Amino acid sequence: MQFYAPAAYDDTALGFSEISTVPLASAMGAEIRGVDIARVSERQFEEIRSALYRYKMIYFRNQEISPADQERFTLCFGPFGTDAYTQGMPGHPNVQHLVKEAATVVPRVFGETWHTDSPFLPRPPAISLLYGLEVPPYGGDTWWSNTELAYSFLSETMKELLAPLRVHMSGREVIRNTVVTSEKGRKKVGEIEITMDQQHIIEGSFHPLVRTHPATGKKSLYVDHAYSLGIQGLDNEEAAAILGFLQRHITREIFTCRLRWENRSFVIWDNRSVIHYAFNDYDGYRRELYRTIVEGEKPE
Repeated sequence: MQFYAPAAYDDTALGFSEISTVPLASAMGAEIRGVDIARVSERQFEEIRSALYRYKMIYFRNQEISPADQERFTLCFGPFGTDAYTQGMPGHPNVQHLVKEAATVVPRVFGETWHTDSPFLPRPPAISLLYGLEVPPYGGDTWWSNTELAYSFLSETMKELLAPLRVHMSGREVIRNTVVTSEKGRKKVGEIEITMDQQHIIEGSFHPLVRTHPATGKKSLYVDHAYSLGIQGLDNEEAAAILGFLQRHITREIFTCRLRWENRSFVIWDNRSVIHYAFNDYDGYRRELYRTIVEGEKPE
């Protein structure tokens, strides 16, 4: 199944001359070739940003970048966002160093369900950037789903029903299911120590269930499995019926793409238009990632 006109996959038709794109799936996702992230020109960056808005998730292979390189590139998109769960690295407070050692076995890792990043914040992250320095030889794939495309497949009646609704985004269940408190009172997920304002994460925020992208003007469903706990003005049973349908709808396979990581892969996705799922199927192998986020706007 192909969701877009052929020109929507063609670099020339898209106006790209400084980069080359290779679509990952019809629904979303593309590899960007011909780019060194550590030395991106202004013209390349403009095309990279356009490709991100077109494909929702883009990735680059064989990138040799330092935390400082990642910081500089991230700032091209906008100011750093605040990570709600972890502190940054020494000397690089806006870079989160995420490691799961080969000997570590945990029942769940962060992101091991369909979610958008930190939607409980008043201004959730706009864009996430993740560098996989060392990844397992197999396993640890990430799955994304295009919630803009999913919205377009709803009936007009359903769109009208959803238009005024506001979803309650809270980290209550993520904290309950994923974060472990040690005997010394430290909160951790595997080796990663968690530093968070737990009360504010649990209280969360109410956001439009259908949001409009500030750059493209396109609408998408702002709902997921991890953080969407209710709908303003509806009781739990009423909200569960709507959220249950939407959670099943946005994760239909036809809206998704799945990425197999390789060492030194660099991945960028637009949290305003996608949700994603991280697989925890690589026990016995080390995984080392570096993450930065771009501050978002108040969803509208």
